[in-house]
Amino acid sequence: MAKFSKKIRVGVIFGGRSGEHEVSLVSAKSVIDHLDKKKYQVIPIGVDKNGNWIFNNPMMSLKTGRISEKQGSRLLSDKILNKCDVIFPLIHGSFGEDGTLQGMLEMANIAYVGGGVMASSISMDKVVQKQICQQVGIRVVVYDWFLKSDWKNNRTKILQRIARKLKYPIFTKPANLGSSVGISKCHNQAELISGINQAAKYDRKIIVEQGIENIDEIEVGILGNDNPLASVVGQVVASNEFYDYDAKYIDGKSEIIIPAKLPKKVIEEIQAIAIESFKALDLSGLARVDFLVKRGSYTVYLNELNTIPGFTSISMYPRLWQASGLAYQKLLDKLITLAISRHQEKNKLDTSYSPKSDWHQ
Repeated sequence: MAKFSKKIRVGVIFGGRSGEHEVSLVSAKSVIDHLDKKKYQVIPIGVDKNGNWIFNNPMMSLKTGRISEKQGSRLLSDKILNKCDVIFPLIHGSFGEDGTLQGMLEMANIAYVGGGVMASSISMDKVVQKQICQQVGIRVVVYDWFLKSDWKNNRTKILQRIARKLKYPIFTKPANLGSSVGISKCHNQAELISGINQAAKYDRKIIVEQGIENIDEIEVGILGNDNPLASVVGQVVASNEFYDYDAKYIDGKSEIIIPAKLPKKVIEEIQAIAIESFKALDLSGLARVDFLVKRGSYTVYLNELNTIPGFTSISMYPRLWQASGLAYQKLLDKLITLAISRHQEKNKLDTSYSPKSDWHQ
């Protein structure tokens, strides 16, 4: 880790204009509680659902909704930013996980945990993510996608195209969101139309995916920069028909099996694909990679990568690494180390060029 004369000042950014706002609050509280206070000075930075930044007791303000004009502003204050040695972004979904926050931090030249601008942006878009992974030979389920405006103007043609390409059940999803927000499992055309309309509430881009029966939902954690490592593999047994928002966070009935009960060769295949996809998307720091595995044949499908996975007490990413021998607090140490290392490496690159003549003057 880089040497600092004092405690490393870690800015934890959470909340945000996202359907995953509440998940972000819980993730942030968990990270703040587990950061080693002997090593780090923690600076909580909240963002409300209107995009206002809150610096004075942000966690309580966001939970209660009691936010005064004096507490923050529309922009991240230079004074606050200059107090941070590294930022830990914990805004899940829009305006936090999609490259927008990362771009601002790049412009400010401050270290931050996780993938860069491009990697975050393409990974957030489920369509582009799949297209890139397919290019390197990674198997994904059959899917189609379209814009909200196309759905509004050409509904019949889109339904016909889906009917030719997919069979029920079909999953409908916003292309740019996580935590299963806006996702529906559809068994007939009426449910399909309703599911598309639901997804369109959250994004201008909708993806529809082939549902596969008799599958296991498998997840693995990736940690590292240029030479990433894969955690043990875990399995989710959802309490509902699929692993929706309620099954993830509310009812507490979903079962997590770590390590997953899969043959060794299948586990090794999943870990290898997870690392390959991480590299293909040029990610860094961390990701949780989700898979669908067909029972019996053990056919492995990449579902999606999450660049800012949940860090709640029940979240898979920290649990997978704990089962791999890396405790939560040590995991946070490693992520901060990776962030600072990557930032220092980037700052060694030349950012100016001296032409042979002053042609531009």
